[in-house]
Amino acid sequence: MKSFMANASTITRKWYVVDADQKTLGRLATEVASVLKGKHKPTYTPHVDSGDYVIVVNADKIVLTGKKWDKKMYYSHSGYNGGLTATPAKKVMAKFPTRMVEKAIVGMLPHTTLGRQMAGKLFVYAGPEHKHAAQQPEVLEV
Repeated sequence: MKSFMANASTITRKWYVVDADQKTLGRLATEVASVLKGKHKPTYTPHVDSGDYVIVVNADKIVLTGKKWDKKMYYSHSGYNGGLTATPAKKVMAKFPTRMVEKAIVGMLPHTTLGRQMAGKLFVYAGPEHKHAAQQPEVLEV
């Protein structure tokens, strides 16, 4: 009996839509990252991007537990000495409502070219509307 190894010609991709309304950020991100990787399929192959497309709506209504809205920091560095900038989660959500969800999910994917391919199949929207109705996405319960 031979082992099955997926390749680009044997992969079929589906579209899923996830409603992030009142969902905890980390728990949502782990489920979505698993679907983007393709780990929910029996044909999962680690070196092939066999994941599905995921649309996340209502990203501005996610929930953080405890005092994370004030204490969780997002860091960026300009490249210069002393160029580290820390921004609390509350300000990130006010200015860029989709960024927290995107960073949480992409951070759980491999940090390689394959991971960047997987991240390209993620679409995050702040409100309940999305522009992928033609793909007929299925609802994914998280």
